[in-house]
Parts: sequence; structure tokens; C-alpha cells
Amino acid sequence: MSSNFPLSDSQLSNLVKDFPTPFYLYDEKAIRENMKRFTKAFSIFPVFCEHFAVKACPNPYILKILADEGCGADCSSLPELILSDLAGIKREKVIFTSNETPASEYKYAFDHRNIINLDDFTHIEFLKNALGGELPETICFRYNPGSEKQGCNSIIGKPEEAKYGLTRSQIIEAYRICKAEGVKHFGLHTMVASNELNPAFFVDTAKLLFELCVEIKEKAGVRIEFVDLGGGLGIPYRPEQKAVDYDEVARGIRAEYDRVLLPAGLDPLEIHWECGRPITGPYGWLITTAIHEKHTYREYIGVDSCMADLMRPGMYGAYHEVTVSGKEDAPKSEVYDIVGSLCENCDKFAVQRPLPKIERGDLIIIHDAGAHGRAMGFNYNGKLRCGEVLMREDGSFKEIRRRETIEDLFATLDLDGVKNFI
Repeated sequence: MSSNFPLSDSQLSNLVKDFPTPFYLYDEKAIRENMKRFTKAFSIFPVFCEHFAVKACPNPYILKILADEGCGADCSSLPELILSDLAGIKREKVIFTSNETPASEYKYAFDHRNIINLDDFTHIEFLKNALGGELPETICFRYNPGSEKQGCNSIIGKPEEAKYGLTRSQIIEAYRICKAEGVKHFGLHTMVASNELNPAFFVDTAKLLFELCVEIKEKAGVRIEFVDLGGGLGIPYRPEQKAVDYDEVARGIRAEYDRVLLPAGLDPLEIHWECGRPITGPYGWLITTAIHEKHTYREYIGVDSCMADLMRPGMYGAYHEVTVSGKEDAPKSEVYDIVGSLCENCDKFAVQRPLPKIERGDLIIIHDAGAHGRAMGFNYNGKLRCGEVLMREDGSFKEIRRRETIEDLFATLDLDGVKNFI
């Protein structure tokens, strides 16, 4: 568990009187303080910008908090672009990293002067056609290093098996073509990690990109002005894991910057990230209530949330720390599966987890759910996704997304027409 829950049992019990479970709770103060630490660590570079991965927590209140701390946005769809704009993140502070992208979405990003990060060689011509025969002044390309990058974890997979990015030979030719087309400013991007805790992995990724910058300059005559290192910085979901030291990562990357880029005359070069998980992940919790118990081949506790609200454990087998409000110091005398009501046997938040004795009505806290939690929700089984609550810096609470209703679920259905359907 990478952070302490900010409310006492009595405070949480009072909160659920106003906001019935299940709901997500976010800590504004902790998110701001963490963003400050992240920015400070990478301030050792001439220019630095974190573009928060909107997909991790697509709520405009969260985006506005991060914008206040100088954060940009990394977007992968038109709705994410619009959310970023509404939160005050605009122009080149937004990087549009998309794949298999409709022409209309490229047009929106271009019209709003966002940086477009192309995922394939063929997208150059597609983008040009989408924009009426011109290319933006600034173009970025996503690099897929293939077998050149080793040690990727199972979540992101092997780069050579991924649908993303250009090969080394393709990317050099892509820069040549764009330069000939009049593009003036260039970036380089990759994304080869997810929830990685080893600082050396990110230093090695930076080294790979810096060396590619030198090769691009030599072979394509293009000076890369910024490198986007992607995301992938992990958080310690398990109690025994250690948080990534931002300063250690920054120092390691700076050493490669000085070794590779300075002799090649590529200083200054901007350093960008598109992290999501380490920015908000530890500072969001899914709050749910124990409503059932079952005693068969195992001991089960059924809660009023389900995989439709947090799919990571069911989809990835991901671990999330679970605590029982008011029983944090009680002996873990029982072993439970903590389960939801979805008609899928993988709908389990915890499997064979030692926990204190749980009674019906106990409030269950699922930790480290502030990224890729509510964002990945779905409506299978007709489940209604839960809402989101923000704890402000002054200790007050604001509902920043209401829970879904049956009317929301049925909104796209033709309920009147079906009555006369034969």
C-alpha cells in the first residue's frame, strides 16, 4: 500500500451518509504534493513537462488540479482532448498520442494546436489529407524498439508484438519526409513500460531514445527538440514493494543526457513524460460496503461494488491492498475472497486474503485505485458505475462525478419505439 488512507473510521462513516457506497475518493492535497515532488525531481533538465495520461483518471476536476501544478495532458481520444481543454490544458501542453485515429480527431487536435504524435509511417499521408493537404509545424513519432528493448513486463508485453509505433528504419524515413514537407519542429516518443518499479529500466529507455536522436540527426538531418519518455512508472501496490525514487530516475537520465546528447550538439532537449498511475494512483480509493457473507469451500465477503467499478484485479489479476475501516490494527484472523455481484467468477477484489473478521455493514477500502480505476468501468450485467468524490485541501468534500442511474444506462435506447416493434 503506497499511501495512508486520509480518513478515520468515524470520518468515513460520516462521509458515507452523504455519499452512499460505492464511490471513489481522491485526496487533492496529496495529489498536489506528489505532482510538486515529480516536477522538482525532473527540474534538473533545461525544460521539463509532465503530460498527465488522461486515460488514467479522466475527470476535469482532477485535470484542473494538475493544470494548476503546471501539468499538461496526454490524450488518446476526442473526449479526452475536450476534457483537457475544459480543464484549461491547451495548445502544446496537450500531446495527442492516438492510434487508428479518425481524421476528424486529428483535425480537432490540429485546430487546437495540440502536438500530434503519429503512430505509423502511413499516418503521415493520412494526416496530411485530413488537414486539407498540409502538415502541422510540429510532429512527433512513436518509436517501437522491437527486440532492442528488453525486460518489458507482462502488462505492456514485448514491443515486437505490440501494435504501436514505427520501426527504426521507418522512423528515420518518416522524419526525412516530414522535413521535406515543411515540418519545422520534431519530437520523439516511446512507451515500453507499465507499472515498472525498477528505476534502471527508465534510464535505459532514455539512453535508447537519446542515441536514436543522434542517429536521426545524422541520417535525416532533423534535430529532435523534445523526447517523450512515455509513462510506465509504477506504484507499490503490495505492502512489501518500494516506491520509485523520482530523483534517482532523474539523475540517471541526466547522466545519459550529458553522455549522449551534449557531444552531439543536441542540448538543450526537452524532457517530457506522460505518466498517469504514479500521479494519482496512490491517492484514490474505492470505498465499498460489505453486504453479504458466504461459507462454502471458501469464506466470501460480498460487497456493494463489483468488477464494473474496478476491473484491474479481474482483468489482470492485479493486487490491491484491502483494509477494513476501523479494523486497521485488528488481527488478520480470517482468510477471505472479497467479491462483487457480476456474473463472472473473476469478479474478485482480493483472493484468499488474510483480513480481520468482517461483519455486514463494515466499510471496505480498496487502495491505490486513483488511476485506471473508475476510468476502466463498464456496464456489463447492467451495472451502474459509481461516482467520484474529491477531498479538498480544506477537508471539505465535493462530488465530482455522480453515480450513474438507470436513466443514464437506457439513454441511448429507443424505449418508445420498442413498444411498437414487431
